[in-house]
Amino acid sequence: MFKGFIFDLDGTVYLGERLIPGADRIIRLLREGGRKVVFLSNKPLYTREDYAAKLTRLGIPTTPSEVVNSTFVLIRYLQRVAPDAKVFVMGELPFVAEMAKAGFRLTEDPHEIEYVVAAFDRTFDYRKFNIAFQAIKKGAHFIATNPDRTCPVEGGELPDCAGIIAALEAVTQKSVEIIVGKPSPITVQTALEVMGLGAAECILIGDRLETDIRMGLEAGMKTALVMTGVTDAKMLEASPVRPDYVLQSIADLLNSGIPGTLRLRKKLKMSP
Repeated sequence: MFKGFIFDLDGTVYLGERLIPGADRIIRLLREGGRKVVFLSNKPLYTREDYAAKLTRLGIPTTPSEVVNSTFVLIRYLQRVAPDAKVFVMGELPFVAEMAKAGFRLTEDPHEIEYVVAAFDRTFDYRKFNIAFQAIKKGAHFIATNPDRTCPVEGGELPDCAGIIAALEAVTQKSVEIIVGKPSPITVQTALEVMGLGAAECILIGDRLETDIRMGLEAGMKTALVMTGVTDAKMLEASPVRPDYVLQSIADLLNSGIPGTLRLRKKLKMSP
């Protein structure tokens, strides 16, 4: 029986400002059944508090401690390997503010920068691009929050961090050294530490084969793919990444036969 359920957010629990139908009831029943729940996001646009507030507003009461996003993972990583680093962040204001709050010395001087951090950044411009380029050419470490090519939103997708990574790699001829977000083992280990559980006790539910499902499988946990995000049937058929379960949406979780959910089916039928 799974004691922990790790949910991706974008494309799995919600799309933009729209909750996936049934997500609130499923998560409520899991919690009532004593299961631990953690939410993951590769998106560094908001703080853990922001994600918790959004989930609560959409009908899933959540505390910041139940959210693991790439900002949180990256800060924990840098605090461990380079706590006094001078950092340049290619990201949006909430991410920059979180880095400053964590105590990192932020600078735009290429001669001082020790780490260039690339993130999903809708304010990306040539000035930022050139600062990062100059710093990396002078020897700064090059790391990133997440490898996603696109971010699912209601009505389509947006270009994500992979484009910024590729742009920097193209001009510097240096590869990104580490990406902390999914499918990195750094993210899944952080989630397991937050839950206080082992990999075999958890299942990961997400909409992306190359990040969510791959990360779960490589960590030694079971996985469930939902078809409400970026993956369609053709992509699933062609992929070498094979989830343990395939669900049309999170609403099908308790009818899936997944261990840890069977005893909750009766509650599902009785629940309004």
